[in-house]
Amino acid sequence: MREPGAGAAGAGSGRLWGVGLGPGDPELVTVKAARLIGAADVIAFHSARHGRSIARSVAAPYLTPGQLEEHLVYPLTTETTDHPGGYQGAMDDFYADCAARLAAHLDAGRDVVVLAEGDPLFYGSYMHMHKRLADKYLCEVVPGVTSVSAAAAVLGRPLCERDEILTVLPGTLPPDVLADRLRSTDAAAVMKLGRTFANVREAFELAGRADEAWYVERATTEAQRTAPLNEVDPDEVPYFSLALLPSPMNTTFTPPATKTATEGSVTVVGLGPAGPEWMTPEVRAAIAGADDVIGYTTYVDRLPDRARQRKHGSDNRVESERAAFALDLARKGSSVVVVSSGDPGVFAMASAVTEVASEPEYADIAVRVLPGMTAAQAVASRVGAPLGHDYCVLSLSDRLKPWDVIAQRLTAAATADLAIAIYNPASKSRTWQVAATRDLLLEHRSPDTPVVIGRDVGGPAETITVTTLAELDAQTVDMRCLLLIGSSQTRTVSRPDGPLVFTPRRYPATESDPTPGAG
Repeated sequence: MREPGAGAAGAGSGRLWGVGLGPGDPELVTVKAARLIGAADVIAFHSARHGRSIARSVAAPYLTPGQLEEHLVYPLTTETTDHPGGYQGAMDDFYADCAARLAAHLDAGRDVVVLAEGDPLFYGSYMHMHKRLADKYLCEVVPGVTSVSAAAAVLGRPLCERDEILTVLPGTLPPDVLADRLRSTDAAAVMKLGRTFANVREAFELAGRADEAWYVERATTEAQRTAPLNEVDPDEVPYFSLALLPSPMNTTFTPPATKTATEGSVTVVGLGPAGPEWMTPEVRAAIAGADDVIGYTTYVDRLPDRARQRKHGSDNRVESERAAFALDLARKGSSVVVVSSGDPGVFAMASAVTEVASEPEYADIAVRVLPGMTAAQAVASRVGAPLGHDYCVLSLSDRLKPWDVIAQRLTAAATADLAIAIYNPASKSRTWQVAATRDLLLEHRSPDTPVVIGRDVGGPAETITVTTLAELDAQTVDMRCLLLIGSSQTRTVSRPDGPLVFTPRRYPATESDPTPGAG
């Protein structure tokens, strides 16, 4: 193999070189690329019709006097065309013409370097020359630093580690297709932004990962810009930019010099009542940055697998053991997330974790709780505002408190005329409490009191039933249901799109309070 300028390598032919220039900083051009650029007979580069070539500007410090230049100007970029073959037909003709122009130099024994930003075979224009000429002439590709690597470098965020999967995607994919790919990977880079940016951001939002993503524009150049993806104005996004979803480590990444092995923590989070669209960005970020995820198996299984992350599912009746396990892992330096459905502070893991964490042996472990949307809020939203005034939340489970206590609290709520959200109404082994609750409440409430039964809200089997207290059929209620019992003021209004249930904020005036405020 000969170097450029060293004479023809048989049959009077020159050699073709596809040379990667890196992301934009001339100092990131490799030593080999710089040497070949300076020695070439012909320098070829692409540009749009405005004539400005980023590739040539990066290579400029390495050009030498007397070199021939082939300026390959695209006939169109995003414009329409009257070419009989449409956009693709116009581009195919353009690449065929470019290949013919370079072939003329190669046939004359001249060595040709085709400049390419980034890496020549990574979404680069050079590949179209390579496909048309590599089987006819001696050809070699010189790799360059990609914009993906440059973006990670300027952000100071790891791309991926250990067995994590990095996916590179074009922003030209439909948002739903792009979202599916983003859901199933650990880290990702989305190229070709510019006019596609709005669709790309929509895809990140659909995937529930927008708050993990970063935007990087013209990485390593003087015009470099970085920002969280959610803060970028779509009208200001150039083609030379990308969206980066770094390794999940990015949310908690600290330089090794300042991080010690004892800095573990436990974060208790609420996943919301169903899928990722119910989860808050704060919770999503905490989960992405965790080393270990702990919780009831059903809830842990709702989260995507991450190669570097350990998931620990367990039975629903071992809350204290689960809390101690999480704290022990944190004491060894792990960043632990304990997951609950809905909100972690409503009949969920926040109470168990804080109780165990209050023991002296865990005094040095940082514990925080991140809220989530409750099942009561989710069910209420499906019918209007049945919890629009004062209400209370009760669980019918007698596993941790006796039925007598539950009955006393139901009576107190009923006599206080509070709307009631009832969790854990029934289970396979607990089948009588719903009927007992109905009968107890009927001692204090009108038979026409509205009742909402929400089952699997947000899930594929969601059903909403609006009935009355007298007509509440206990046989239709199971552990996946949540009940909302109205107060004396709760109303049901029939509408074409379904019943509307609400509790007015204004309460009827009493003798002691003749002019209640509207709130």
